[in-house]
Amino acid sequence: MAASSGVILAVRPTLIIMVKQPGPGRVKTRLARDIGHIAAAAWYRRQCRALIRRLSRDPRWQVVLAVSPDHQGMMSRVWPSALPRMAQGPGDIGERMARLLAAAPRPALLIGSDIPGITQAHIARAFRALGGHDMVFGPAEDGGFWLVGLNRGSRSPRFANIRWSGPHTMAETLAGLGDRRIAITDTLRDVDCAADLP
Repeated sequence: MAASSGVILAVRPTLIIMVKQPGPGRVKTRLARDIGHIAAAAWYRRQCRALIRRLSRDPRWQVVLAVSPDHQGMMSRVWPSALPRMAQGPGDIGERMARLLAAAPRPALLIGSDIPGITQAHIARAFRALGGHDMVFGPAEDGGFWLVGLNRGSRSPRFANIRWSGPHTMAETLAGLGDRRIAITDTLRDVDCAADLP
């Protein structure tokens, strides 16, 4: 697992936060249709900083940033230098999530960075739920999911034939996982448009 700074340790559970370089026109494009590209990028930057600060203070897990675009994200000064980084790599969101989960020390959770309501308690509950299951999911109110986790010894998933960013995303994802033991944790809201803003 590549890291630009810090050391990725396997002794603690791993919390991966997927982040994008927060430039206007490059992040939160649906939100930008409502509030403009500059405002959407500024919101995303503030949201990422607050989320990373809140979750990286907890000693129960190690936070790793999964960055995009790969090269720019690995070198970026936007993200805290003390946290390890991994490149998301190519492909759609499903291919990138599967790759990140496969590469991470486990147990591992992977979350998006556009969910303002995530707290340390949500992450702790997800890790506890993962304890007796192969995978854990945190549903989003819009039909997707804000969290996916993989336990030790569980084979890495393939997320194929899924309509991403739609009301059927989580149902289609679960349908493709076969006989895995799945835990479901808290439902949260992600931010896609101005109506979703807290």
